[in-house]
Amino acid sequence: MKTCTFCAIVAKEIPAVIVREWPDAIAVRPRSGGCTEGHVMVLPRVHVEDAGTDAETTAEVMRRAAELMAELPAANLITSKGPEATQSVFHLHVHIVPRKTGDGLPLPWTPQHAARAAAENGENQ
Repeated sequence: MKTCTFCAIVAKEIPAVIVREWPDAIAVRPRSGGCTEGHVMVLPRVHVEDAGTDAETTAEVMRRAAELMAELPAANLITSKGPEATQSVFHLHVHIVPRKTGDGLPLPWTPQHAARAAAENGENQ
């Protein structure tokens, strides 16, 4: 069986920038640096594959994410279930993505995404 990277981070077997720790979860910075300044991921200390696997663990992780989000003026809370939904690490994790005006991060349901898509279509014609 392959080792879970997030389980190894929780066990402190591999390095990570830890933002906050609780008895049931840990918040870390993405290795990539994230998509905006202050981007963090909240992981449960127990291995749970995704948000649909264990409702109690998912609720604990969401509660911890809400504590962090309360400190931010604006943010997105994002999680994925399954490769079709862009999940690439199969250990439940939620992304807290701080937002500010003009941060350049278009999400698929936002006007910024539509504007970017329109600009790309115009350039490709």
